[in-house]
Amino acid sequence: MKRILIINGANLNLLGQREENIYGSRHFDEFLSALRQKYPNIDISFVQSNIEGTIVEEIQNGKDYDGIILNAGGYTHTSVVIRDAIAAIKTPVVEVHISNIMAREEFRHTSLLSAVCKGTIFGFGLLSYELALIALTNR
Repeated sequence: MKRILIINGANLNLLGQREENIYGSRHFDEFLSALRQKYPNIDISFVQSNIEGTIVEEIQNGKDYDGIILNAGGYTHTSVVIRDAIAAIKTPVVEVHISNIMAREEFRHTSLLSAVCKGTIFGFGLLSYELALIALTNR
């Protein structure tokens, strides 16, 4: 059985409550439950943190997984330490974003993480996570 870790960063605990026009109205717990039901042969673990250091620790501890799906939120554009953590591990990481970051504010157009990730998926809402899951489990 493949093991995948989903890590959500800052403010993603507010999905379904914040800026619904950008992030939608669905809560992540509801989506995660449906994802686990759809893919019962994949062990999907999940962690969310607003704290950069906790995200780094989760990435570093990701060696027991077949892949990591990471939505670092705003840390995508600012965090060298998250980038360094991804570069330091062998576990493949797919960067995801719910919104199309290229269609948003200019500061969101730069990801410090993309270059050290296996791939990046953005702009497909919560489906971005499922696409990353498919990519990681079919490689």
